[in-house]
This record gives sequence, structure tokens and C-alpha cells, in this order.
Amino acid sequence: MAKITLIFTVLLCTLGLAGFYGTGAIHKTALIPSYFGLALGVFALLANNANEKRRALFMHINVTIALLGFLGAAGRAIYAVVHASSQGTAPDTIALGSQLAMAVLLLIYVLLCVRSFIAARRSGKV
Repeated sequence: MAKITLIFTVLLCTLGLAGFYGTGAIHKTALIPSYFGLALGVFALLANNANEKRRALFMHINVTIALLGFLGAAGRAIYAVVHASSQGTAPDTIALGSQLAMAVLLLIYVLLCVRSFIAARRSGKV
């Protein structure tokens, strides 16, 4: 699962950089997906070793970071849509797209982690 995490690291960093440069490199909050991706990548590298307990610890830290990121991104996207509709305007499409993409990526990652944790528990590895 640590190697799959590195794929999500690249995807989140790419999303953050695309959002940042897509908005003219003005809004630093567009880099938030990159920060989450870097955090996941650091703990994935720490989890990439032979010690089962250490790997489980760092992967549980990763899934917690991903879950918090998902909740934050999905919450902000919902807030943006509700706020814009109450104002009678359209939400910022780049920001909304980035938030939704981050939420989807992190939700997929969390689901993959949960599936992996269940499989590890059933096989008796941890």
C-alpha cells in the first residue's frame, strides 16, 4: 500500500501545482492538495520497510491524513456551492474543480487503505 500511496502523492502534487499555475500563481491556497500529497509521501516512505508494526503505524497515519483532507476538501466544495447559490452567483470553477478532484482522490485512497487493512487483518499479518 505504501507504493500506491506514492502514486497518490504524485497525483495530489500535480493537482496542486496545476491549480496554482492555472490561476496565475496568485492563490497559494491552490497548493493545499500538494501539501497533503507531500505529507502522504513522507509517511509512505517511512512505511516502506520490513517492520510490520512500523508500516501499520505509518499507513494508519496516512489514512488519517487522507480522511481529514477528504473531509476538508468535500466540506469546502459543498460550502462554495451553497454560498454561491445563496448569493445568486456561480462558484469559482477552478477552485471548485480542484476541491472536488482532491476529495475524490482522497476518498479513493481512503477506501483502498481500508480494504488493505481489512485484508491484512484477515490474513493475520497485523
